Amino acid sequence: MNGATVLRGILSFGAGSRIHTEKILELSLDRPVVIEIVDTEDKIGNFLQAINPMIEKAACGAMITMEKAEVILYRQQKKDK
Repeated sequence: MNGATVLRGILSFGAGSRIHTEKILELSLDRPVVIEIVDTEDKIGNFLQAINPMIEKAACGAMITMEKAEVILYRQQKKDK
């Protein structure tokens, strides 16, 4: 993948008509998470095929969306010498 970001959500509402929240004092298995990936359509398609078995086993379900993005700038961070 050329780039990825994982965001933990505070609250979400899904297809099962349940509210999912981040529970501070306990381990939550249905924690709302957004994973944003930037790459070519082919590479993302291959990635989705690879993770599909994990998504199917997930007890809390999933929603996947795909949008086209215009990359304005893409460069590595400069290393200190």
